[in-house]
Amino acid sequence: MQLITSPRALIASVLLLLAHVAAASVPVPSPPQLNARGYLLVDHLSGHVLAERNADERLEPASLTKLMTAYAVFHALQDGKLKLDEGVTISPKAWKAEGSRTFVQVGTQVPVEVLLQGVIVQSGNDATIALAERVGGNEETFAELMNNYATQLGMKSTHFTNSTGLPDPQHYTTARDVAILASAIIREFPQYYRWYSQRDFTWNKIRQENRNGLLGRDPTVDGMKTGHTESAGYCLVTSAKRDGMRLVSVVLGTPSIRAREDASQTLLNYGFSFYETKKVYSADRKLGATRVWKAKTSPVDLGLPTDLYLTVPRGQAANLRGTVTMTPNLTAPISSSASVGELQVYLGNDLIARRPLHPLKDVARGGLWRRGIDSVWLWFE
Repeated sequence: MQLITSPRALIASVLLLLAHVAAASVPVPSPPQLNARGYLLVDHLSGHVLAERNADERLEPASLTKLMTAYAVFHALQDGKLKLDEGVTISPKAWKAEGSRTFVQVGTQVPVEVLLQGVIVQSGNDATIALAERVGGNEETFAELMNNYATQLGMKSTHFTNSTGLPDPQHYTTARDVAILASAIIREFPQYYRWYSQRDFTWNKIRQENRNGLLGRDPTVDGMKTGHTESAGYCLVTSAKRDGMRLVSVVLGTPSIRAREDASQTLLNYGFSFYETKKVYSADRKLGATRVWKAKTSPVDLGLPTDLYLTVPRGQAANLRGTVTMTPNLTAPISSSASVGELQVYLGNDLIARRPLHPLKDVARGGLWRRGIDSVWLWFE
């Protein structure tokens, strides 16, 4: 501790203290206001929303629809129903598809891997319909599959009628739902995510560039998808990673290509500049222990089933603190999936996260003697 010995030193110390207090109390600036019908910026790991406007308004997704098309195809690959090197026959419907094209020829067989790049890089409607027909039998059935996956993911305000994103009154989504889908692709299918940063693609001797201009403007951007129709406007889903922090932005209904790129870049810069994401607790780390009556072994260690990431204003991570509460009078057996307590995380005095605690492993029942003794003790609880 420094000893202050003069009035000048006292004044200097007070001024320094006030400067530190002022710096610590400077709030994060308000999110930018953008020229778009709807937008959202979210941290991929924590799910924390950093900026939004009309994020729950139903809007046309245009070719952002192809994120769900690819997601459904990725699942077919994962389930062994499809192979990357499998040839898919191009139907007349796929060949005649209007809008952007991969230039596949009717009656030919094109590998699934080529068609997926056509969907992701070129946004080809012909490649999209070809895959939809292969996985779903026809595009209509495939659209039902898309809607089933949307429901599973919790996309509450989304409905698809086709695989391409061509306008239809019953074909809609929201910025929030698109962000859920984008994060699911990144999380569940990292082996295929690399295609979203592919800068160009050539098929049938025709080279086409990825329409996501941010891939060239910002080296931290590694995906994901553009979209445009006259009624939907210009749309863009972007993902970028800086210093281990990944953000996902969704911009819907801007007036131009440049506008969607500028809006997305503005959102990303805002999030990375003023926030940071930290892994606060690891999965299966012991966060507490509690007595379990009639258990084979007690006390029982408690923790979280998944890593806990939190997004906070930059420089504030050191102010995070957690508290644990336990459910009283627990009795075996207890599954490791059961909630037996709660972790609460505070930033300063503000509660910012609550997560249920689970036993780190299943809690088996004790023997007859243990159960009998604990039954007696429970009378006194």
